[in-house]
Amino acid sequence: CSTPGVGLISPPPHHDIYSIEDLAQLIFDLKNTNPAADISVKLVSEVGVGTIAAGVVKAHADHVVIAGHDGGTGASPLTSIKYAGSPWELGLAETQQTLVLNRLRGRTVLQADGQMRTGRDVVIAALLGADEIAFGTIALVAEGCIMMRKCHLNTCPVGVATQDPELRAKFVGKPEDVVNFFMYVAEEAREIMAELGFRNFDDMIGRADMLDTNDAIRHWKSQGLDLSPVFHQVDAGGSAVRHCETQDHGLTTIKDNWLIEQAKDALESKEPVIIETKIVNADRSFGTMLSGEVAKRYGHTGLAEDTIVVKAKGTAGQSLGAWLARGVTIELSGEGNDYVGKGLSGGRIVIYPPKESSIVPHENIIVGNTVMFGAIEGECYFRGVAGERFAVRNSGAVAVVEGVGDHGCEYMTGGTVVVLGETGRNFAAGMSGGIAYVLDEDGSFESRCNMAQVALEPIASEADALEELDHQGPDLETHGRVDIKHTLSQNDQKILKALVKRHAHYTNSDVARRILADWPAWLGKFVKVMPVEYRRALQELEAERSMEKEQVHG
Repeated sequence: CSTPGVGLISPPPHHDIYSIEDLAQLIFDLKNTNPAADISVKLVSEVGVGTIAAGVVKAHADHVVIAGHDGGTGASPLTSIKYAGSPWELGLAETQQTLVLNRLRGRTVLQADGQMRTGRDVVIAALLGADEIAFGTIALVAEGCIMMRKCHLNTCPVGVATQDPELRAKFVGKPEDVVNFFMYVAEEAREIMAELGFRNFDDMIGRADMLDTNDAIRHWKSQGLDLSPVFHQVDAGGSAVRHCETQDHGLTTIKDNWLIEQAKDALESKEPVIIETKIVNADRSFGTMLSGEVAKRYGHTGLAEDTIVVKAKGTAGQSLGAWLARGVTIELSGEGNDYVGKGLSGGRIVIYPPKESSIVPHENIIVGNTVMFGAIEGECYFRGVAGERFAVRNSGAVAVVEGVGDHGCEYMTGGTVVVLGETGRNFAAGMSGGIAYVLDEDGSFESRCNMAQVALEPIASEADALEELDHQGPDLETHGRVDIKHTLSQNDQKILKALVKRHAHYTNSDVARRILADWPAWLGKFVKVMPVEYRRALQELEAERSMEKEQVHG
């Protein structure tokens, strides 16, 4: 979620992908969520894209898009539109040849994208190796877009890319216009196919030898250029030249199949179940397919609190509880790896060291990097320290942790994070929403916090809090679902104390119990991290509500 009136940052990198292994994990996560879906990866056309595409196919992508340099939305920076990437023809030709040479072509659908306009474009893309062709801008033009390149400003003069009611009223596009355009594209493609002697589209794929290149090669502008690598047709040697196989994602052997069987009563009749199991680091995306089954039956509403409780013991693999659904709780006695709670969607994750462990929890890592990446709802309690990029792009979930590495709460747009320990550097970089409460025992937190978009505020004392009885925070006792709606008048002290209580309840944390035992003394050591624009937006929202109340009572 995001807050109306607060600008959002769209960072260039995906902070959960820094290697081909990370991408393979994301593909696996997504496939677990919905095994029936094809997982698509989009690559920019550039030198070496064929090698990258080979790695992506080996990572089990069902679908690969090669996007040319001419594409891009009207919200793209002009420098990106002008200077990023190369023509789709070059990237597509390289990708087709590389995949065929490595006997990978049959395992994926290859799609071309980047300002496709005509049936001629469709045929050329197919001859160079594309199974599919994507249209973007031209479909918008067919329904009225005049390419003003101001999609991000909410001022589209023809009402396509705007939320302004007056501008939206100017939209005149009809579905029939788009259908009619594509009928003409298809008809032109059929005519060209007939001239080339092809009866169906599949026969055309990869037939670069059917391209008439004489005019291009003999043109005076192309003198000295050797275009043969682009038009080269690889000797397949029996290897597929188009999509004709399916990827093996290895879903039949994962532990979630057993979880779904054990949770049958909960899934079919909403009867509460408790499942106990051991877990090892080969058990990746644990709970994700189970959450997909919950979502398939009940949507985002999910199940009642703690309908499915999984008590696991051991070391979890990557992406424990990714997209965990409402009503599902995972309690792990052990430790988690990277991506715990990725895309958390209403479930609860609790991780703590085993009783027999001799480690000091708040001095040791309990979960890895990129935990709660893109979480939208739910809660996490970690008795121990998290790695780097904790709660990056969190937009609505609640978390309590006993320390975080670098870049905590980066690009966060909503939710609440409590850190009962030290943080790494660059905390709150790009944070435009949500609130973080950080325990700052030695007063050094400000030096590690990125102050570009946030302000640090003290927590209201208990005495101050008692004066605000009309603005009580949400009921956050140790049971029930957490649902914190941030307001300017919220009782920070009550929310913080309740979350620390819940942390102690779920994890038996010594740190939490020590803080609660002498709450007035510890309260003054907490710092509230508040995004400046978020505060302004909340002020405007509360002013609007006050005005509406006055009008109603007036």
